[in-house]
Amino acid sequence: MEAKELSVVLEGVDASPKCTAFGREGEYVASVKDVSLQVYFFKRKQLNRFSLRATNKKGGNNVFTCVACHPQEDCIATGHADGKIRLWRNFNHKKEYTFSTLHWHHDKVLDLAFSVEGTSLLSGGVESVLVQWHSGSDCKKDFLPRLGSAIEYVSISSDGTFYCTSHTDNRITIINSNLRFSKTIQGLIKARDIKTGLVVDPRTKALVLNGEPGHLQFYCLQSDKQLYSLDIVQQEYIHQAGLNQSDLARVAFSAQGKWLATVEEREETDLELQLKLWFFDEETQSFRLNTRISMPHEDHVTAMCFRDMDEMEDDSLMLVTTGRDCVFKVWVILEDTDPEAQQSLSWSCDFVGSYHGYQATNCCFSEDGSLLAVSFEETVTVWDSSTWDLKCTFCHPPGKIRTICFGRLTCSKYLIGATDHGFLCCWNLLSCALEWSAHLNVVVLQPDPLSEYIAAFSWLFKESSLFVFKPNEPRPICIQRKFCKERIQFAAFVPRDVPETIGSEKYLWLRRSQLFFLTDTQELMTVSTKSLEERLTLSSKQLAVEESLPVTPFSLLLGKHRQQQSQEDVDLGKIVRHHHEQDSPAVKELLHTPAHVLPSASFLCPIFINSLLVSKENKSVEEAPAEVEMESEGAEDDSDEENSVTEMKQEDIMPIESLGETTHKLSKSEEKELRKIRKTDYSWISVF
Repeated sequence: MEAKELSVVLEGVDASPKCTAFGREGEYVASVKDVSLQVYFFKRKQLNRFSLRATNKKGGNNVFTCVACHPQEDCIATGHADGKIRLWRNFNHKKEYTFSTLHWHHDKVLDLAFSVEGTSLLSGGVESVLVQWHSGSDCKKDFLPRLGSAIEYVSISSDGTFYCTSHTDNRITIINSNLRFSKTIQGLIKARDIKTGLVVDPRTKALVLNGEPGHLQFYCLQSDKQLYSLDIVQQEYIHQAGLNQSDLARVAFSAQGKWLATVEEREETDLELQLKLWFFDEETQSFRLNTRISMPHEDHVTAMCFRDMDEMEDDSLMLVTTGRDCVFKVWVILEDTDPEAQQSLSWSCDFVGSYHGYQATNCCFSEDGSLLAVSFEETVTVWDSSTWDLKCTFCHPPGKIRTICFGRLTCSKYLIGATDHGFLCCWNLLSCALEWSAHLNVVVLQPDPLSEYIAAFSWLFKESSLFVFKPNEPRPICIQRKFCKERIQFAAFVPRDVPETIGSEKYLWLRRSQLFFLTDTQELMTVSTKSLEERLTLSSKQLAVEESLPVTPFSLLLGKHRQQQSQEDVDLGKIVRHHHEQDSPAVKELLHTPAHVLPSASFLCPIFINSLLVSKENKSVEEAPAEVEMESEGAEDDSDEENSVTEMKQEDIMPIESLGETTHKLSKSEEKELRKIRKTDYSWISVF
């Protein structure tokens, strides 16, 4: 339907879809913004405005947050910042309107929705509780608590049998109409703040980062599912704005994933820090708390890393933490000789180092574990991990050291660092001199654990660029300029199960590992060597419905239709090559992939349109006989050999079967004779 005229009915409308709703049978539209409610009646072309005071006498906040309209009555429900819900009636009069108040939420109401019949009202907020109000009464209400995170949106199915809630942590919950939990759709949890960075679990190759408050989420990249969530803080989280609660700040795994180190912090009047060491229990297949250390540093912990060496020997295990208290600490395992002790191993501080009273900001071990690099503001110090002697220092003013890492394999003699003044430096550990430097504002520096390559993400003019290089070659292997308009927060190389075959030299650095990175809006991205069609084909194979699953009515109907079509082709004696044998991956993607993991329409649309285009070289088999009929007999004789080859190929693709027997194939001479008989005029027979 094409609109001939456009007219403005409301001005100053909030951009959020929760702030606009249509009334009964589309007779009016309601919109809220700040402390104003606007109602426009389409037939009368009348606009009514209602305003509230910003705060009431009791200190409540009257700012509107959402609106919903009753499906059968002239009633408007509005949510407010102080947790109240107002039910507006008689709003077709500017002065004689009335409203009643419902109140349960202690913080702002985030969304409202009426049931299909209008007998109940659903509301959600930061408490992670879905509230069902009956008959607009403050006394009659039901609750579904512990939904995990704040409820952002509430929706109801068209038949009223299911409710759906969308949450701030990137979760969708399906709920039965009797407020019984049905299903959760959950991918990567969107945390309040990512402080741990992107860490790879060596055991499962899962991506580990902040999840629910106080938890670590183990996210499987292959299945787009959360493997499990580990409760680190082990405290009940209170959903209330303004409270300072304990949260995860740092995480690190040992080389084989046997040990896990976490740092949690809580800042009230005084800073509270806890360093926890977790041991992986093979029997329970989960991490078990081994050591808890209160206040490992006097100020915030800035970095933490394990020494990557043989974990079979506990003597070689070592953990280093750096803090704003201007020191770095080395933690080692001690064996408890007390026979009554609950566990034989525990962690203790073995060494404390500092450098001229500067803040320690970063730390990392060399590949063989013999050297430890610790950055103190503008200076990088290198220490012997066996004697803790200071070996050498590096400096590249101006600017503080933002991140550091050692080279690997053939480049293990190099140390790379980036400053906050836009310099990328490479130092030679053998000559203790600067090897090369580049003017580049690097915000993330991530080495590949299985190769010599290092990925550097820069941020310039509000755009991110990617540079991949080897420390012994200052010229980058790969450059992707302005590939993202968001700032990159963290990155991680995830080892592949099987090295990938890559034809282009530009992407050889992705052969053994895949690079993932997280933006400041918590969007997880990756660099792929495959084209869009190849990636869609892979995802279709992973997400296709298995044949062993129960058959749905739709699949039965579709199968019956295909059987009828196939039978009609056989009865007509035609050799038909169905187009679905050459379906585009885009079409398969649309049919077999769940909607919540489909790529955006802008990705699918171009290749979907291309799949509908018919190539001129591939003529349909049905058109070929028609063209032959129009040609002369001489042309038929000249093309006998070519046509016979084509027909043999088609016969190999799809043989003709009728009633279980293969139809006899006529020779070329028999077909020519049959054509002559068909062209002969037999109308004279009608005389008899």
